[in-house]
Amino acid sequence: MTTEERIEASETRIFKAVFPNTTNHYDTLFGGTAMQLMDEVAFIAATRFARKRVVTVSSDKIDFKRSIPAGTIIELIGKVSHVGKTSMKVNVEIYTEQMYSYERERAIVGDFTFVAIDEFKKPISIL
Repeated sequence: MTTEERIEASETRIFKAVFPNTTNHYDTLFGGTAMQLMDEVAFIAATRFARKRVVTVSSDKIDFKRSIPAGTIIELIGKVSHVGKTSMKVNVEIYTEQMYSYERERAIVGDFTFVAIDEFKKPISIL
């Protein structure tokens, strides 16, 4: 399988409903909760690409473009955007959907970097 085919096959999509127990006093999704969900979908995409143990080494420029209100559906999309020898970057976008309409907007975007490691926690090749 080529690198491009592996990238395409590793794209990961997760849907969640935003309930009040995950929102702040403004009735919008906590930023930390959004980042946790983004790291999770990025981890799954990175693992699906490398098929090895991977760990998060950084998150880059997470842009909160729109707040995410309670009572919406969110879709998280993780895509490998760059592949190095032992590391890869995964771009994650969160889209909001109103439950009772077809309205859809991009709310948050960010990048996460992962490194593949062996059983001794040393970096290993992902290609």
